[in-house]
Parts: sequence; structure tokens; C-alpha cells
Amino acid sequence: MDTGSTALGGATGGAVRTRLTDPRTGRARGTSPLSREPEVAAAVAAARAALPGWSGATPRDRARRLDRLATLIEENAARYGACERAGTGKPPAETAGEVEQVADLFRFYAAAARARTAPAAGRLVEGHESWVRWEPVGVVGVIVPWNYPLLMAAWRCAPALAAGNTVVAKPAETTPDTLALLAGHAAQALGAGVLQSLPGDRLTGRLVVEAPVDMVAFTGSGAAGRDVVARAGTRRTSLELGGNAPALVLPDAPPDTYTALAEAATYNAGQSCAAPARVITLTENYADTVGRLTAAMTARTAGRDFGPLNNADQAARYDRLVASSAAGVDAVGALAPGPGEEAGHWRPARLLADLPDDDPTITEEVFGPLLTVQRADSVDAAVALANSVPQALAASVWTTDLGTGLDLAARVDAGEAWVNCHLVQTAELPHGGRGSSGHGTDLSVLALQEYQRPRTVTVRLGGRRTGDRQG
Repeated sequence: MDTGSTALGGATGGAVRTRLTDPRTGRARGTSPLSREPEVAAAVAAARAALPGWSGATPRDRARRLDRLATLIEENAARYGACERAGTGKPPAETAGEVEQVADLFRFYAAAARARTAPAAGRLVEGHESWVRWEPVGVVGVIVPWNYPLLMAAWRCAPALAAGNTVVAKPAETTPDTLALLAGHAAQALGAGVLQSLPGDRLTGRLVVEAPVDMVAFTGSGAAGRDVVARAGTRRTSLELGGNAPALVLPDAPPDTYTALAEAATYNAGQSCAAPARVITLTENYADTVGRLTAAMTARTAGRDFGPLNNADQAARYDRLVASSAAGVDAVGALAPGPGEEAGHWRPARLLADLPDDDPTITEEVFGPLLTVQRADSVDAAVALANSVPQALAASVWTTDLGTGLDLAARVDAGEAWVNCHLVQTAELPHGGRGSSGHGTDLSVLALQEYQRPRTVTVRLGGRRTGDRQG
């Protein structure tokens, strides 16, 4: 998904650079380096050199430094917001909330690393004392997408750093701004080499994966995730590979269901892996659901309520999927770009209905401000439709019957399920995919173990005992 810019050879002392564009206007906004073998090798070497000092620090010391980084983020919130808007075109309210979440994440993991529960220890074998040490994996290569450049970096980097790893992070080609700012503040708060940013393109990402890093944490497309696994070999990977989230709307859904789904589907212009994408309702409720969702979606205005798509390639992909749809109902909202923004990557909120179950807008992750509506003759059939795609990241159920809602939340194949809400997340709750949506855990104290490995230590007590196993 690292698209939307053009490589420039020979600029700035021979370094390869890429043109950056403003997604709100479609115009150039500067250039950014494309890191290659020398830059990747230097960053990994610096991270390896910084590892003993960072991993050897006490959890309290690491916590203090991570807390200092959170403070720097808060003190520079306006700069982070401006950088995030430059690369993504998001409205100020969205970026402000995301910057606040990032500072909270670093504070959360600063404390979580100190409060982790102890694993099994004690005299588990007669005549021996054993315990388990949780140690950092080492140098972690992190690759993050363009839809949440800062937030996804924090989801990956904060637990990795709290667990004692050093990190080399590659932002998406179109959105290098905020990760560069974060790396600069990390150098002040955490020390040189602990968290570095390597701007670049897909080739840069492949170089990071093939470099001597101990683990790769990747967030992006399914195809790119499969490539990461092939290149990483036996090294650990943590993958979040997108979603195509169903929303099961039952006839007794709360009155605010349709507005809530429209807001969630258009937040960040729908460029969220966990965003609602496929509304599934019962045949008896289908016409009413289509009518209410049409009103809610067309009330959302691009340029007023949400921002543009990120880059030209993503906009073209979105247009191809919409054009290939066999939908009988196609309801489109309004566009209201600001002055001078008419050539940006704006796409209106859209609702498609009366379409076959194998329509491309259903089987593929559209990643735009679009909702599809499907009908099912029974609740069981609705669950089957929900689970009919390979992605299994998130889902929601909408009903005033709590028992039914909890039952269906357990039956949909998703790593995260909501009842009468969608996209409600916090640092304390884990997030992760199943199936082709990847594996691994973001958020919560469970994410710390993504970036740690156990070492069992057993000591024989007293003299040698008959029957001691000789390795």
C-alpha cells in the first residue's frame, strides 16, 4: 500500500528521493528519502548497538523514559497534528484525537512493563528450583501503513520498546512525516538508536525484513504480509493484514444504529482495517435498513465530515471496485472540498445494495467511505455471510437483545467484536486478526509478549541426585 509518489534519482547528493503529494489537493508537497541498503544497514547496526543499554535498563528506568516521550508528544501535539494532516489529509479533530491516543499508549506501556505478572516459578521438579525470565526479542523491524501513520507506529513501537527491544521503523512512502518527528523525540527521551525511522518505499520494507533484525512487526495488506513471512523465514513475525468487517443489523437494532455505522464507515474516509464494511440484515428488515443507512451515509459530506483517500493509486483502486460492482442501489453523498482542494483524492460516502454475494465490493476490502448491504433469510444465514470472507479482524452486532448480541458476537469469526457500537478501542483491550487478517496482538498487556521470549532457568538444589536428566 506504499503508493502515491514518484522516485527521483540524483537529488540531494545522489540520494534517491520520492515526491510527496497532498491528498487534499493532489499537489506536490515536497520530497522524502528512499532508504536503501546503506541506510538500512546503518540503522540496524545502531539499533543493535543500543540494545544492551536499553534492554539492560530496569523496567522503572525504561518507564520513566517512555513517559518522557509521551510528554514530548503532548508538548508538540500541534506539530504532530500538522505532520499527520500533511500526509493523510485528515480533519484536525481526527488527528488531535489520534495524537492524544499515541501519548496515552506510550504511558500505558510504560506502566504495563513494570506491572507484568510473574510466570510459573518454584519447585516444579523435585530437588530443583525453576523460574521463567521474559526477555526482549532484540532488534524489531516495524513496518506501518499510511492510513494511521502515527497511531499504527505507536501500536507497534510502544509495547516493543517497553519490553526492552530496540526498533527500526519504516513508515509508508506517502506518510513519513510523523514517524520522523517521533524518532527525533525518541532520541531525546530514550537515547540514540533505540527508535529510528527509515523512510522509504516497498523496496525499503523488503530490505528491513531481510536485514539482520530479530523480529518483524507488519501492518498492511494481505499480499504484502505473505511476502513478509516468506522473507522473514524462521524469525518471528506479528501481522495485522486488514479486515472486511461485517455488521449484523437485526430488526430490533437500536435507533442510533444507522448513524453510528455511517460515522464509523466514514471515519478516516473508511481507510480503517476494522471499519464496518458489510452490513448484513434479515430479509424482513432489508428495505428499512437500506433506507435508513442511505439517509445516514448520504448525510456524511466529504470535506466537511471526513478527509480524502490517501493517494492516487488507492483512489484508482477504489474507483475500479465501485465500477465493477453489480449493485442495484447506489446512493452517493456530497463532496465539499475546500478552496483549491478540488483536485484532491476526495470520494463521497457511498452505499451499495441489491448486489450478489460474490460482488467485488463484498469479497474484497474496499478501504474507502463505502457500505454494502446484504440480506439473509435467517440469523444463521446472516452469520454464514459474515464469515464468508477470508478476513477475520473485526465485526459488530446491533440488537437490543443483549443475550442475542453476545451469542452472535461469539459466533462471528473475528478477533474483536462489538455489540451496538463499532471502532471502540482502548489501550487496555487487545486487538488482532484471524485467518487472512494475520496473527498477533496489538494493544493491552498481552502485546508485551509479542515482543518477548521466555527463558526457563532451572537450578539443582544440593548435591547431585540420582536420576538427574543429562541433556
